[in-house]
Amino acid sequence: MNTEARIFVAGHKGMVGSAIVRKLNKEGYSCIIGKTINELDLTQQAAVNTFFEQMKPDYVFLAAAKVGGIWANHSYPADFLYTNLAIQTNVIKAAHDNKVKKLLFLGSSCIYPKICPQPILEEYLLTGPLEPTNEAYAVAKIAGLKMCQFYKRQYGESFISVMPTNLYGPNDTFDLATSHVIPALIRKFHEAKTRNIPSVEVWGTGKPRREFLHVDDLAEACFFLMNHYEGDDHMNVGTGKDTTIAELATAIKNITGYQGKIIFNPDKPDGSPQKLLDTKKVNALGWKPRISLMDGLLDTYHWYVSSKSGY
Repeated sequence: MNTEARIFVAGHKGMVGSAIVRKLNKEGYSCIIGKTINELDLTQQAAVNTFFEQMKPDYVFLAAAKVGGIWANHSYPADFLYTNLAIQTNVIKAAHDNKVKKLLFLGSSCIYPKICPQPILEEYLLTGPLEPTNEAYAVAKIAGLKMCQFYKRQYGESFISVMPTNLYGPNDTFDLATSHVIPALIRKFHEAKTRNIPSVEVWGTGKPRREFLHVDDLAEACFFLMNHYEGDDHMNVGTGKDTTIAELATAIKNITGYQGKIIFNPDKPDGSPQKLLDTKKVNALGWKPRISLMDGLLDTYHWYVSSKSGY
């Protein structure tokens, strides 16, 4: 990508999109295009078409999505399916119609079967049933990556897909009703410490294993792949290391300085027993993560404390 290229970052205010913008700014890109939902509703096809016709972006990072944790996904499956399908369909089709040079689509590791050999290879996609609690989101993301593949197959478009593992970092959502596990735990432990609450409830048994990637590492990977990858297949991006939810909770408890007890609630869903991505393909191309989980958690906690007036 030439540093003067017109680059549209869809979802530039979100956790992933804002990290990509930070990376592009760091690398000296001078024409980054971002639109808030009030300026451009990506679920509206006509509005998206008009935007692409007028702005003529050269490259697109499709990071816009409706996202949430287990509770949100389980409670609003129709909304998650419709909104994500609409965003993806509109942006990918408009990118094709307006001759965008390259598009990178952001998916999720939840596209893989609930019970899957570990670590998870890219080719395990569509080999078994999905995790029910986030099936709607997963179906939408599978459709998005297939859409990129099919536009490449039928039209020769340079549309690629990245499937990151569980993400966290600055600009994450800390609303307990919709957040993922790391921001939810950071908020719970911080508030318990400041309010002298004797215990913190953690959903599930604490036994599931999860892999976590700092969003700045993902932004580095997206920038790298936009410049160095042209393949048909989607690409896993992760750390290659996982931890139990119990270990994660203990780490966040220590980082926040909370002195009370952790109580696991087995009546709440665990989700998949393990999700660890195989990242040999992206590593072989030359990308590897830089931020350790402990450093990343500390960075995220400091960001939350400095901005928590909004929560």
